[in-house]
Amino acid sequence: MDTLSARPKGIALTERQKIAWLRLIRSDNVGPSTFRDLINHFGSAETALAMLPELSARGGAPRSIRIATEAEAHRELEAAQRFGARFVGIGEPEYPQALRQIDGAPPLLAVKGDLSAASRPAVGIVGSRNASISGAKFAAMIARDCGRAGYTVVSGLARGIDTAAHRASLATGTIAALAGGLDRPYPPENVGLLEEIWNGNGLAVSEMPFGWEPRARDFPRRNRLISGISLGLVVVEAALRSGSLISARLAGEFGRLVFAVPGSPLDPRCQGTNGLLKDGAMIVTAPEDVVEALAPLSGPDLFSLPVAEEPKHESNTLSHPPGENDRTLIIDALGPTPVEVDDIIRHTGLSASAVYLVLLELDMAGRLHRHAGGLVSISMTD
Repeated sequence: MDTLSARPKGIALTERQKIAWLRLIRSDNVGPSTFRDLINHFGSAETALAMLPELSARGGAPRSIRIATEAEAHRELEAAQRFGARFVGIGEPEYPQALRQIDGAPPLLAVKGDLSAASRPAVGIVGSRNASISGAKFAAMIARDCGRAGYTVVSGLARGIDTAAHRASLATGTIAALAGGLDRPYPPENVGLLEEIWNGNGLAVSEMPFGWEPRARDFPRRNRLISGISLGLVVVEAALRSGSLISARLAGEFGRLVFAVPGSPLDPRCQGTNGLLKDGAMIVTAPEDVVEALAPLSGPDLFSLPVAEEPKHESNTLSHPPGENDRTLIIDALGPTPVEVDDIIRHTGLSASAVYLVLLELDMAGRLHRHAGGLVSISMTD
């Protein structure tokens, strides 16, 4: 399948840019969406870094925010190099192609292994940690057939279904998304599997710093990576409240195909997957169900989408920050209910640049809440 091997264009970050990007994403109150808005507004990570103290002060921060130092960024780059890993920016050709299209894609990914695994269209396979024998066997069948069809298999290195999917696609290419740093894999019993992945035809990816021990709240971020990298997500055995259903919800938000394998109504491990089928997920009773559904999405058009990078044009920084009246008008338009930024612009009658800048000020002060779909809100205490 030649179309599955097409490579996108991209621009490599310079060492100086990579240091600045790493500093910016590791600074307080800067998440992926905030990072993107800072770059779009100020034109470069270096300029954004210089503006962070002023932004947070204007936004009403009670204290100075922590800004990652150049020395800290150098140390993390050196740690990655010692580990045999590297950082890939969202505008670079090695960055997973589907992931760069989602809202709030990580600007930098730590990666180790065969980068060609990220150049092919991917399918995610997730499911129960305490998988049944039949569930694990079927997940392996899907992974094996998808791999033979030219797809990279993505999963989260967890016990059960994830492990079965990774092992079945070692020969064809698999990506393990980690909740912690690349040097802090979880669970410990899958360290050997992870080494097989990155020493073979696979790749390990993480958006977390080196040395970061995964916490419970980090796993939804890992699930976001799985769903974002994949064109479709297959769920095999999932309880009603499980991380696999979070992955499925995210996949739906990203416009990905969501597949579910039906199971016995008497098995709690299948209640979540059966629920997905009721909600419109595509039923999977054979591996070819997945391969055939993904085929129309896997052509060369996938790789002709625009890439994100530091803009070459002049930034849209305002010559003067908005006045207090304008700032109050924007803050008063916000509330606990998430709203679209375009609605704030229409409601206030202010320029987009002014609105985005005030939102950045509130964001850097820790007062703004970002939601799926680019919506924003502010707590009532503000």
